[in-house]
Amino acid sequence: MLSLASRLARPLLLATDAETGHQLAITALKALPIPRCADDDRRLGVSAFGLTFPNPVGLAAGFDKHAEVPDAALRLGFGFVEVGGVTPKPQAGNPKPRVFRLVPDEAVINRYGLNSDGVDVVARRLAGRAGRSGVVGVNIGPNKDTADRIADYGLLVEKLAPHVSYLSINVSSPNTPGLRDLQQAGFLDEVLARCIEARDRAASGRPILVKIAPDLSLDGLDDMVQVSRRRGVDGMIVSNTTIARPDTLIDQATAKEAGGLSGAPLFDRSTQMLAEAYRRVENQFPLVGVGGIASADDAYAKIAAGATLVQLYSAMVFRGFGLVEDIKAGLLARLRRDGHASIAAVVGTQNADWKLS
Repeated sequence: MLSLASRLARPLLLATDAETGHQLAITALKALPIPRCADDDRRLGVSAFGLTFPNPVGLAAGFDKHAEVPDAALRLGFGFVEVGGVTPKPQAGNPKPRVFRLVPDEAVINRYGLNSDGVDVVARRLAGRAGRSGVVGVNIGPNKDTADRIADYGLLVEKLAPHVSYLSINVSSPNTPGLRDLQQAGFLDEVLARCIEARDRAASGRPILVKIAPDLSLDGLDDMVQVSRRRGVDGMIVSNTTIARPDTLIDQATAKEAGGLSGAPLFDRSTQMLAEAYRRVENQFPLVGVGGIASADDAYAKIAAGATLVQLYSAMVFRGFGLVEDIKAGLLARLRRDGHASIAAVVGTQNADWKLS
């Protein structure tokens, strides 16, 4: 029923501007009595950074920016949900319009600029989940006009850690000026040191993950992995949106809009970066694969390239909420086809097929 309703609503949503469509989806999840999905097949279960996931398919940050519907999203069948990005103070983000669909490419360009209700509001909403099941993480980033970005990260960790399953450190959004500079080794080291100190001060023990850009050079990736390993982070998310515009894009007019590109055209680059990270991490921590997942084949390819978990968002714009259950059913079919006892057994099995060119 959910899949059918989503397909019927798709023409209406695509007839609106992209940001209005996004808000309508959030409103629908608030209003609709979404039943809980059936329990996942145990073969899809995954353990990573001390947490147990019923399946490896997660909702990426950027959809539920303000932690308004994490439980409704979990009922769609996701194995975990990441809310945010969240900033210390409320901020409006960039002027509208700031989200654009490239329909023939099944892609989205956004330049939201980390619009956020602010950490205090989001922390109250997440605290209201106390006692509920489900893995819910949060993506965090500094305010645009802050005088001390590193202090912002520490504050966010301290306030949010008690209320979430894990924290994702966003140093890779292309829509906050200068934020990607924090991916440089020296800055990243300071950011992670502050985040881990704040996590320990909060006595939460929550896993800390780093979210990186797909546009890094291999030298830059080397730095990111080395600093992350030295600081003892719990995982890495590969990757955020890209500032690149592949020549293969059909909607070249919309492609001229500034912002981060997500969706199907990001799949190859993000999967190559994921595979390169997997080789460098050497099983010291698990990876979350993000970028261009629109089918079970895509999700399976990410896992085989080295992802323990995967996340999606943009594909739901074009394929609806029923996509989650379709992907899980397809993953089980591929496990049967390839003779694997569990999805965890697939991780990294085809890593050598992906190299950054």
